[in-house]
Amino acid sequence: MNQLMTLVTSATVETLEMVVFSTIFSLALGLPLGVLLCITAAESQGGIIPHPVLNQVLGRIVNVLRSFPFIILMIVLFPLSRIILGTSIGTKAAIVPLSIAAAPFVARVIESALKEVDTGVVLAAKSMGSTNWQIIYKVLIPEAMPSLVAGITLTIINLIGYSAMAGAIGGGGLGDLAIRYGYQRFRADVMVASVIVILILVEVVQVLGDKMVARLMKKR
Repeated sequence: MNQLMTLVTSATVETLEMVVFSTIFSLALGLPLGVLLCITAAESQGGIIPHPVLNQVLGRIVNVLRSFPFIILMIVLFPLSRIILGTSIGTKAAIVPLSIAAAPFVARVIESALKEVDTGVVLAAKSMGSTNWQIIYKVLIPEAMPSLVAGITLTIINLIGYSAMAGAIGGGGLGDLAIRYGYQRFRADVMVASVIVILILVEVVQVLGDKMVARLMKKR
């Protein structure tokens, strides 16, 4: 029992490390990309700086990256992990492909959330002399905040699932524990414990996300 608790605790810490850092990095990559996708869209779609060519190029890149199965993308990005971190195995190495895999999803979430903002609010800000940058960070982002938080919550949940898959190819964490100790060594208790912890993590993230969205909606 003590051994099981030690294994699960260590794997949970690794999973949290992967999810936290990959969430931060995927937001750093996906947020500006999502904003660009929104503001460069056609004026009829809410774009404040319409640029059809740039929008289509960015959209194609995002769609291509989103279409990659995560396992394949992780294998493809092994050399990048090795260049950045000096290794392609382990928890830290998995953060690189996790971040890149989640970034296109984050970009689309950000784009969709910003496009939900009432165009009347944007037009009002323009009529008051606001610059495009001011419209982005003083109007679009604050107005879309509930949707943004809901999207980020969904991103974190997806990353928990991705991190479990990363364990299949040496990424560490609960997925690695479930495969190496649970499946390969026929330890049903390890497998069940790993699944239960993953379910708890997902539920905690969802509940906290829902509460934050509800609180933001009340402040509007």
